[in-house]
Amino acid sequence: MKFWTRIEQAFKRNGLRFLESLCGRKVLTAAGMDKQSIKRVLVIRQHDQLGDFLLTTPVLRAVHETWPAASVAVLVRSYTEPVVRRNRYVDDILVLNEVGYAWSPAKIKKFWRQLRSGFDLTIVINTVSHSLSTDLLVWLSSARYTLGPSHHLFPGTSRNFFYNLIAPFSDDDRHQAEKILSIVRYVGIDTRDLSSHITLTGDEKAEARNELEKMGFDLYRAIIGIHPGAGKLKNRWPTAKFVETAKICRRELDVQILMFHGPAETDLRDQFLRELSVPVYFGRDLRKLAAIFSCLSFFIGNDTGTTHMVAAVGTPLIVIFGPTPAQEWKPWGDKISALQGKNGDCENVAVETVLEIVKQKYTAKNPTIS
Repeated sequence: MKFWTRIEQAFKRNGLRFLESLCGRKVLTAAGMDKQSIKRVLVIRQHDQLGDFLLTTPVLRAVHETWPAASVAVLVRSYTEPVVRRNRYVDDILVLNEVGYAWSPAKIKKFWRQLRSGFDLTIVINTVSHSLSTDLLVWLSSARYTLGPSHHLFPGTSRNFFYNLIAPFSDDDRHQAEKILSIVRYVGIDTRDLSSHITLTGDEKAEARNELEKMGFDLYRAIIGIHPGAGKLKNRWPTAKFVETAKICRRELDVQILMFHGPAETDLRDQFLRELSVPVYFGRDLRKLAAIFSCLSFFIGNDTGTTHMVAAVGTPLIVIFGPTPAQEWKPWGDKISALQGKNGDCENVAVETVLEIVKQKYTAKNPTIS
């Protein structure tokens, strides 16, 4: 097995080395870029999870603020497309389907036409991993300028050769939003607002309010959202502590509680409901979910994509972190409080600590509809 692994690795190294010699672009300095000529921009971050992608949305804001008249497109996976749909800083979306059967000749033709529509600048956002398929899409876009970070070199290569603007990258303990923006800051693209963003329409918000009313909620009383789930088990604060927190909030703050769960979290839902009877919301439509989040007064959840969505619609929240460093991965903004479990263990976060923050930031005079 080790023999064949070495053969495979050698093949990859030699193949990539050859690809570098064939496709490598001449590297420019940031000063060598003609910023005045930029009319069309493509931003690519297609391999990351929902929270990772939302942390990238400040780049879209920064590009728009740098070139207000430019056309901005973003290339995403189909899973993350809903959260960038109707984004105020985006003019076009290129959707890369994860599975082959989701493609049709019409979709392939549309995707190819979009990719080859004459971009002046293609920006690759990767801070954690580096994808060859992403870089091939960069190459196929034929943009005059291609910008990406310097790290995560492919085996056998001397640089990230598909880019002709290579931003120095430091993998330190800065917040991910800062790391992501450091890529575009290399060429003078910047913004002061590092918060994530989902653009919702008035109709979407109205529909969410109607749905909450149908569930029995009084929209003139505060609603606190509770989500005890997370894809990674180590990221989950104990359900019993969520239950205890919800009971005290309901008793002492006279709030309404709405519990959320994902498709693989019915066990958490059942465990929660055995201890406390509250309405439950489950939905696979990310835009409807985001609209519901926007109607809440407060939210308490774990380190997962859900809490990044809550932050992106502007709802105040507490995020409980376990092994993942909160100072790097929490949603950005003054409305977000992050609690890091001692020794990287969520269970070490006390209910009293969560309640103290809720009482500091919440006021019963702040109803869902102001």
